Amino acid sequence: MEKVVLLTAGGTGGHLFPAQALAHILIERGWTVHLATDGRAERYGHDFPAASVQIIPSATPSGKNPLKMAQAAVTLLKGYLAARKVLNELKPQAVVGFGGYPTVPPMLAASAMGIPTCLHEQNGVMGRANKLLARGAKAVAASFSILKGAEAFKDKIHLTGNPVRPAVLEAAKIELPALTEDGPLYLTVFGGSQGARFFTEYMPGVIGRLPEEMRNRLKLVQQCRPEDMPKARVAYRELKIDADLAPFFADMPQKIAQSHLVVCRSGASSVSELAAIGRPSILVPLPGSIDQDQKANASVLADAGGAWVMEQRGLRPNPIADVIEDLFSNPDKLIAAAQAARGEGRPDAADRLADLVEGLVSGSGVVQ
Repeated sequence: MEKVVLLTAGGTGGHLFPAQALAHILIERGWTVHLATDGRAERYGHDFPAASVQIIPSATPSGKNPLKMAQAAVTLLKGYLAARKVLNELKPQAVVGFGGYPTVPPMLAASAMGIPTCLHEQNGVMGRANKLLARGAKAVAASFSILKGAEAFKDKIHLTGNPVRPAVLEAAKIELPALTEDGPLYLTVFGGSQGARFFTEYMPGVIGRLPEEMRNRLKLVQQCRPEDMPKARVAYRELKIDADLAPFFADMPQKIAQSHLVVCRSGASSVSELAAIGRPSILVPLPGSIDQDQKANASVLADAGGAWVMEQRGLRPNPIADVIEDLFSNPDKLIAAAQAARGEGRPDAADRLADLVEGLVSGSGVVQ
């Protein structure tokens, strides 16, 4: 009998990248993989190795507006009915969810139809959609040893790590660039798959506070929103910085590996990739999050000595500039932080998650 699995994920890189990593492993093991997601996957999931991509209607219940809540409920109901039709056609032996409200209709439909389901939580805090679905799931895979908000489901939790894409595993083979007395200084700045206006507005002020000799050696790679690009180009031109700017870098894992230091948000995929590749970082968690998941993610690398965490609220350029100057002036600190970050990496996470899924299907038990 053909082995079929349906992976379902929200359409952002943070949800799709670990699903993509699992897909590669399951395909190697002889599975046919299908993906259920939303329309955003066209940007971040274009190279997803799926036999088919199913776009399922979904909505995010938010706010206190009764009309909007009702509209979201109707959309999710439509998604549930669409998901049942997809499941009847594909007949998967398991459905694996990676978070985000687009996973709600397929996961609920699978549970109602008696199909084994597994959730993967990328963050150190369980997301709202996963909390909703965890009660009906057979297993919950965690990226970090501590998963806040999942205490009610502790008997279902299995530590697998956060799967990283093959491109990340390839980048992990690249050694930290040598840091010589007068050689180039490689700095990469990004805000996650959706970009971050904050860094475009903030980083020129940071770099402008570095010593001139250090600025002259700087090789900058920075992700900027398209609408912010002209402003960023002007700022770095005035500082005479060698800057490679783009809205999205398809080869971001390689960019990270070629860096001495990274400045970024602390989404789950970013933290997992920094750890797998082994690069020191300055992390600025996304502020205003209800769950404070990025803060929890950042603490994993910071506690290990592989990252420095800066809260965005009230942050001025000087603190980050001071850390950058100190690290570039002291290569031993940079090397130690890189090693500490790598120590938190879980390059076998995709294999462990695949073991968990296959154990659910076979009924032979699951890995811990």
